Amino acid sequence: MASWRHRIGLSYQLWRAQDGLADYYAELSQVLKKDSLAGIPLVAIDLEMTGLNAQIDQIISVGIVPIEQQRLQMAGAEHRLVAINGSVGQSATIHGIVDRQLQQDVMSQQEMLHWLLQQTYGKLMVFHHGMLDITFLSKLTEQVFNRPLHLPIIDTLQIEQRRVMRDRHVIEHGSLRLAACRKRYKLPIYVAHNALIDAAACGELFLAQTAFNAWSKQPLDDYLFWF
Repeated sequence: MASWRHRIGLSYQLWRAQDGLADYYAELSQVLKKDSLAGIPLVAIDLEMTGLNAQIDQIISVGIVPIEQQRLQMAGAEHRLVAINGSVGQSATIHGIVDRQLQQDVMSQQEMLHWLLQQTYGKLMVFHHGMLDITFLSKLTEQVFNRPLHLPIIDTLQIEQRRVMRDRHVIEHGSLRLAACRKRYKLPIYVAHNALIDAAACGELFLAQTAFNAWSKQPLDDYLFWF
């Protein structure tokens, strides 16, 4: 079972939340009753945005990859585009998504939030640099549920930062980027950059970070970070 600080923290968020967000927190609280990673359904997630400022930029795509029994479940992977107000601008050079791709058959920002909460219901979310993604999602939950999103997640960047500090005591510039972290575990290089590939890359990194011990022996507390 996760420690009292995680369970009390989530209970407080559940008490303050209403409607769908309260249901989401209630189901997540059941996950925190598990003793270890074993048996906990996980889902690796990546968001692509028009920029890094959640106050002015918008989410344009989301990729998810379920993780079960220490394996990526690519059959359940999904990649969705999200409508925005305005243009993707220069961000297209990063994610390769152009304006015409967002003009039809895409979800609205609010629809994407409901969809993502449904896809991750009763699961623990896994991000690389989760603070950025949660900040953007939190902006949407404030619009839809009148509450920010505040919950424990797994963050492969935070896990790696802790390990690098323990081994070297110094964090070199760029050493915690997803590609740099993957390189230390001799994981393959993915040239293409989109939300689905990055979600899979994040999921693989987490499997590599936890490969040395059976998940049944790894306390859940060791991997929980709040944003």
